[in-house]
Amino acid sequence: MEPEYGSKLGIKYLKEVKRVLKSGGKFLCLTLAESHVLDVLFTELRFGWETSIHAIPQKPGSKPTFQTFMVVTVKEKLGAPNLIKLLFDQHSINHKGGQVHALLNAVENENRIRSGYTAGADIVYSLKDLQLGAKGALNELVPGRRCQTILGEQGSSLFHYKAVLLDSQQLSEPFLYHCGVFIVPKARAHEWLFTSEEGQWLIVESSKAARLIMIFLNSSHTGASMDDIQKDLSPLVRNLAPGKADDEARIPFMMAGDGIKQRNIVHEATSAITGHIIVEDVIYDNADGDPSELKLFRRLTFGRSSSMVQSEALLSQEAHSKEADTDRKRNVPSSRTRTKRGQKRSDSYKLIDGSKVTKVDHSCLASLYHSGIVSGLALIISALELAVSSGKKISTYIVGLGAGLLPMFLHACLPFLQLEVVELDPVMLDLARQYFSFVEDDRMKVHIGDGIRFIEDANVIKSHEQETDGTCTESLANGNSSGIKILIVDADSSDLSSGLSCPPSDFVEESFLLQVKNFLSEGLFVINLVSRSPAIREKVVLRLKAAFSQLFSLELEEDVNEVLFASPRDMCIDVDQLQEAVAKLCSLMKFPLPDGQIEPGKFKRLK
Repeated sequence: MEPEYGSKLGIKYLKEVKRVLKSGGKFLCLTLAESHVLDVLFTELRFGWETSIHAIPQKPGSKPTFQTFMVVTVKEKLGAPNLIKLLFDQHSINHKGGQVHALLNAVENENRIRSGYTAGADIVYSLKDLQLGAKGALNELVPGRRCQTILGEQGSSLFHYKAVLLDSQQLSEPFLYHCGVFIVPKARAHEWLFTSEEGQWLIVESSKAARLIMIFLNSSHTGASMDDIQKDLSPLVRNLAPGKADDEARIPFMMAGDGIKQRNIVHEATSAITGHIIVEDVIYDNADGDPSELKLFRRLTFGRSSSMVQSEALLSQEAHSKEADTDRKRNVPSSRTRTKRGQKRSDSYKLIDGSKVTKVDHSCLASLYHSGIVSGLALIISALELAVSSGKKISTYIVGLGAGLLPMFLHACLPFLQLEVVELDPVMLDLARQYFSFVEDDRMKVHIGDGIRFIEDANVIKSHEQETDGTCTESLANGNSSGIKILIVDADSSDLSSGLSCPPSDFVEESFLLQVKNFLSEGLFVINLVSRSPAIREKVVLRLKAAFSQLFSLELEEDVNEVLFASPRDMCIDVDQLQEAVAKLCSLMKFPLPDGQIEPGKFKRLK
């Protein structure tokens, strides 16, 4: 191989060697170990070849200027590279001129590269390495194979792209596509679902593709249209598709969408705590395509997690009045609701015309998991009925105001609840008041502060009162419902990379759960849990089991939300009595939950 011709001829020759040799076949190369020769040999035969280097003995008495070496390579199965072996005595050959020293350095550098591949680290492979077989043959599907690479080269594409190649873990399943591309926008690239290996396998499963290529966009792609990006990616991803190179099977492009038909941004705010906040009115795509079946929703979303809806309210329409003219006038539409944190459910909504004004409907819960929280109160139906019959109030605490929709529904629907809400961000309270009709009164109080500190301080006060006067609040068993408390944690996490979207991880630490147990004494602890990781979910459940006497779960269909209900004492009814208990709860409510939204049979007892 002559240096003036470059490496193309050498690479072409080695491709033929790899083609004609079977497993176990040998290729021998006599060389003076020039750097350009070693570079081609080491790179092209890095994966699936065992390599050793021998020194060719010289004639006795001769003093040649250069030492001849023989590179012996044995073809094996593709996979992690083997280290190069030096099978000669380094001290017995001529070191003059630096030839041997250069060879030793080249082998050392190459072995360092190969060691990195064999270490099992989540490294980024070059496309060339993958094509050479760094992770097995690319034209074949390997169950559970996952590797990272960079697509795009200077002059051949508009951009570079970080990509993750994943072959389905179960190749026996029926697939819609032999290969698919899933584009992750920059705004969502930090989320656990896309950054973690566990989350990525969930995407593969839902894509129905035998091989999925996840593409992560970054700031360099800002300004480029999605059409431009797809056109740029199309020839690049074909290099990673399984099958023959001339296979023209379609490779679909997928991207997480929000299903919104129409959007009107009502207000934007910036908070030092929450960051960018958006209030918007939306109409969802109607799966039935019936324009008469559309409803309008007002949503609250955070810029840090734009794919997750923090709060969502149904908007009703009223005729214009002079008072209404001074109020909010917004013409907007919608069709399909999304429950909080980015989940969907179907509902119908009529378009609102310009002659009418919109109003938040606090008699309706648009979020499915909110309905689940309310239904779960049936677990302590005896305490609720006792409160109503005795005319006493049940203290109910909610950590996380959001838009104030759950507190307002509970306030209007269950008048025997005395509500206190703890919200960390004062900007949220202002937005709830101004855009979601949240109001405070003698049964609804808001505390601006940290939810964990609020519970800790309440326990200190409780302990001090018991020490000073020696009294303790009477329990339900003594005929007084005033000792029953309800604590609902409905706060989102700012760290989406943790795999736990709701609540923040501090709210499921053992220390806080013990604080809750002490705070409630008896009553009900409710957590809105959002995590796509079974391992994280199991860890939370184990901690709750350790801290509380009873634990129930409500998993919501078409949702990643799970509502957990825990009690420090054995005061909750069993799930086989829940049908009757929910009916009793409905009789106490001023207005019902939507028909069929929550089925009592969906509740499970975990402890």
